[in-house]
Amino acid sequence: MHEPRSRHAALRTRQRRRRRNAALGAAAVVVAAAATAYLTSGRGGTPADDAAPARVKASTLVEPSTTASARHREPAGTVTLAFAGDVHFTQRTAGRLGVDPALGPLSPVLSAADFSMVNLESAITTRGTPEPKLYHFRTPPRALDALRRSGVDAVTMANNHAVDYGPQGLSDTLAAAQDSPIPVVGIGADDTEAYRPYVTEVNGVRLAVLAASQVQDLTNDRFRAGPGRPGIASALDRPRLVSAVRAARARADVIVVYLHWGTEGQSCPGSEQRSIAAELSAAGATAVVGTHAHVMLGSGMLGPTYVAYGFGNFLWYGSSPYPHSDETGVTTLTVTHGAVTAAAFAPALVDGHGVPVPQTGAAAELITTRHEQLRQCTGLTPAPR
Repeated sequence: MHEPRSRHAALRTRQRRRRRNAALGAAAVVVAAAATAYLTSGRGGTPADDAAPARVKASTLVEPSTTASARHREPAGTVTLAFAGDVHFTQRTAGRLGVDPALGPLSPVLSAADFSMVNLESAITTRGTPEPKLYHFRTPPRALDALRRSGVDAVTMANNHAVDYGPQGLSDTLAAAQDSPIPVVGIGADDTEAYRPYVTEVNGVRLAVLAASQVQDLTNDRFRAGPGRPGIASALDRPRLVSAVRAARARADVIVVYLHWGTEGQSCPGSEQRSIAAELSAAGATAVVGTHAHVMLGSGMLGPTYVAYGFGNFLWYGSSPYPHSDETGVTTLTVTHGAVTAAAFAPALVDGHGVPVPQTGAAAELITTRHEQLRQCTGLTPAPR
């Protein structure tokens, strides 16, 4: 963070911190209450059909768009961005589609931010033929509305499970994305649509969000979007992604790139992750974040760019066979006049039902400490707080 250049600037910085901390404190109280209710009832919410309508952050799929939020306590030019990891509704989490909020007691942390985002690790279809691979995930279109009611403002589908059910499943997914109550990025009817950013304005800040997959797998090989060809945006086509980021930088103040990247089970970023993060930073990305490894990876600053190499599992169908794979959380960034001025981490643990449950006390301290230690192998510097 840049040092204040005057007493007045220092005072403004302290005031912003107090307001942000008050907002986070209020969210923490709500989360603690929700967690208590979850542990007491074992459901973490109310039946979706009977629940009172949840407050929904206004957004639109028309680009460019304007997000109107009543939560602003920060001055114009400041925006808060919340991110979490892999989500899907299958096996033990399939029943979450009948619960509000579907994402459980961490939903208030997502809702408290001006903009929040997760990775939907699933095809959106009830049809199609499974691709020749070991794991297959799919969910009906109402999953998108369930995520909206959980405080999520956008999802990426640039991942290795978005086309688990072949061309028919992909067609259904694109139709669901077209009618979605929240933006779906990183997938499209052709490469222009797949690499196109979602653009919105929040509190005077113009935000652009892109997504792509760097995972070298069947999906990236057979279902990479191209001219006249539907599929996912691929980070393996690095020049195309970098060009998209540069174009977004020309029309937005804050650029977020959400990637599917890394190696499953490895808690340190590989060379391909570090190199693309550097290229995207040079192209103007404010934040480069992502998932795929099923464990958390380190985060911090790469020059002016916040990088989170892995958020881990979030709403997850089963336990991954890696140490600490059930540790997760929500990362909230504060961005002021285009610069990341604070990063906060709300620790959680995926429980036996696949739901991320906020942690307190010694358990929270353990996860938070381990999360901070993960930065040691990233080459990143600590983010401001």
